[in-house]
Amino acid sequence: MGAMLLARLVDVSAQVAATRSRLAKRELIAGLLREAADSSGAEDEIDIAASYLSGTLRQRRTGLGWRGLADLPPPADEPSLGLGEVDATLAEISGLTGSGSQGLRRSAVDALFARLTKPEQDYLRDLITGNVRQGALDSVMLDAVAEAASLDLEAVRRAAMFSAPTGPIAVAALTGGLPALLEFTLLVGRPVRPMLASAAADVPAGVEKVAGPFAVDTKLDGIRIQVHKHADEVLVFTRSLEEIGGRLPEVVEATRALPATDLILDGEALSLDETGRPRPFQDTASTTATRSGATGIQPFFFDLLLHEGDSLIEAPTSERLDRLDSVVPESLRVRRLVTDSPEEAQSFFGRAVAEGQEGVIIKRLDAPYDAGRRGSAWVKVKPRHTLDLVVLAVEWGSGRRQGWLSNIHLGALGPDGTPVMLGKTFKGMTDEMLAWQTERFLALETSREGHVVHLRPEQVVEIAFDGVQRSTRYPGGVALRFARVLRYRDDKPATEADSLETVRSFL
Repeated sequence: MGAMLLARLVDVSAQVAATRSRLAKRELIAGLLREAADSSGAEDEIDIAASYLSGTLRQRRTGLGWRGLADLPPPADEPSLGLGEVDATLAEISGLTGSGSQGLRRSAVDALFARLTKPEQDYLRDLITGNVRQGALDSVMLDAVAEAASLDLEAVRRAAMFSAPTGPIAVAALTGGLPALLEFTLLVGRPVRPMLASAAADVPAGVEKVAGPFAVDTKLDGIRIQVHKHADEVLVFTRSLEEIGGRLPEVVEATRALPATDLILDGEALSLDETGRPRPFQDTASTTATRSGATGIQPFFFDLLLHEGDSLIEAPTSERLDRLDSVVPESLRVRRLVTDSPEEAQSFFGRAVAEGQEGVIIKRLDAPYDAGRRGSAWVKVKPRHTLDLVVLAVEWGSGRRQGWLSNIHLGALGPDGTPVMLGKTFKGMTDEMLAWQTERFLALETSREGHVVHLRPEQVVEIAFDGVQRSTRYPGGVALRFARVLRYRDDKPATEADSLETVRSFL
């Protein structure tokens, strides 16, 4: 079999988007992966196909955005480009830097898109700009990989803990089977997906949700970091797995001083004021965004995934915490309480909030580190009900807000990963926030309908609310009571927004 055409993948993606059945999505993707495995460039094409159907490119950055792809050349009449050719061209484009690179990039884009049919143009533009909406998130893709390779799903999921991109997992499963999957392991320098916490309305509900022996960690309002140390070399990864060690010299120095050769630590980077209280999240986020090297940002670690030659990712939380305490001094650890008393957990929560922290995370002591997944082993509790939602659209304001984009449309992630609208709000927005979001949302615009500007679903916003009620007004079947904006979360991708299931748990 020859090389797989992009047109074939585009057709399958459209079929995946057209069905709500998870089983049907899995079968469609598995079929395409099998075709890729039979192609002339099997390993590369499996990798590319799995990446594209997961909605991602193999290139981390291409230098291309929505505006640069708005004006495309006339499409080709017939499909001709293979997956490998498209990927190779994007790799060349991503490598263009320096004087004259903008013009060269424009010429390369025009040449590439001129060889694509209209459906291929639309798909590739959405892929580059992160706007593929086919409901095939990682969980569906991993199901499909297991199906395509006739392997146990748990073996595929375990391997996926140790690889941020899904492509290499698909390649290993389809070309090497179970032995190849078992070779995936925790390595210093190769980041793993962070374990995520679900939410509960209060401490008693969180304790009940964890349903077992637990510890209570202080929830810091900082930037999630995963720090890798080998001898004097230290790498710092964000929750999106971007390496930012050069921006956090104090985090690097503090880690370098720890008495171990090899470490992988999970924690938060946080800015403190003169009294030791945390500064607002925006202060930490804006400081770490600079490329000149932030100062005043300290690390606070709450988990240890690897120590010397021991991978602890599959060990119970209690073992990981004991090892963490033996390696990291108390001054660099998140404050923690181990108890079997809900009353003591509630008191700990009250003290954390009084000290200016965001809340607590209740963690089941016998649970492994479930990389990349959100379950009941970790449960976050905040002093007010909050959700991280996706902004789907925004409306032009009136009166005092004339000329600004104001009322935002909010979405939670449905079962297939597609955002589902559950309300609107314009409350809690300062003038500074209105000015920022007007500029930001115009850059994300996809279309307009009257006074409504529709957006690519990329911006996450943290919303406070007083409760959830059933509603037939919105597709999600629920609505938030007294929703108001707390802050925009530039540190979180849309795929980590809260789910509709989490929203409904507040009913």
